[in-house]
Amino acid sequence: MDKNFSTNLRSLCADYGSISQICREIGLNRQQFNRYLNGSSLPSAHNLRRIARHFGLAEELLFVPGSKFEEAQIGARQDQEDGPAERFLAPYRGQQKNLRRYLGFYHSFFCTPSWEGRIFCSLVRISEKDGIITSRSFENATSRDKSIRQISKYSGLVTMRGNRIFVTEHECSHEGSIAHTILYTAQRQQLKYLRGMTTGLAWRPHPHPYSSRTIWKRLSERISAREAISDCGIYPTHSLQIDPTVRKFLSEPTEPTSTRSLGKT
Repeated sequence: MDKNFSTNLRSLCADYGSISQICREIGLNRQQFNRYLNGSSLPSAHNLRRIARHFGLAEELLFVPGSKFEEAQIGARQDQEDGPAERFLAPYRGQQKNLRRYLGFYHSFFCTPSWEGRIFCSLVRISEKDGIITSRSFENATSRDKSIRQISKYSGLVTMRGNRIFVTEHECSHEGSIAHTILYTAQRQQLKYLRGMTTGLAWRPHPHPYSSRTIWKRLSERISAREAISDCGIYPTHSLQIDPTVRKFLSEPTEPTSTRSLGKT
């Protein structure tokens, strides 16, 4: 069984060409991966799952004899290529090189009809998992009289297409909404701000779509998670607590749709 695994793994890697790239995409150490290839050790259950997921195969198929493995591999590849989930995920694969410099924490600023006349600040983390760049967002806002509180969490995928960063997120709740953000890439010497547009679903006074300018401000690694979360919330549009660059960008007019509900006239 051990021999089958190493043989099958070498066969899979031969189709890709670069073992170093495979290791980066899976998130495994090259030296560790070499031991799997030469059959001197087997991966842990966690690493086995990561390897199988990367190649789009069931874990048990990695241990079957060569002839059966090739048959299963062909069938799995056809299922993947034809499946709607794989077609959707395809643009998000292999983005580590393009997006590695953007990994980290950000405060995302935008305006939403749910909090009319306010600037909304949320916390976003861009990270890499199993060879795919992911996003996690946290929103926490409370009205001045404490009668209304909004706490939302989003999970999403990130890709770069045409020199633009695309973030697609879904709300982590039952029948949660979908949000889309498109950001301009940063200049080589400037990673502090990312500017773009975001679209989402306002939840009050009734659910309706909207679009808004958005600007992401990169957070220093010295800032604690507690500090980053405590800064989330709603602010007056002219609040001095908001970075002047952020205030200026959000106050500029946007064509053809300003920060408004797309359903309003």
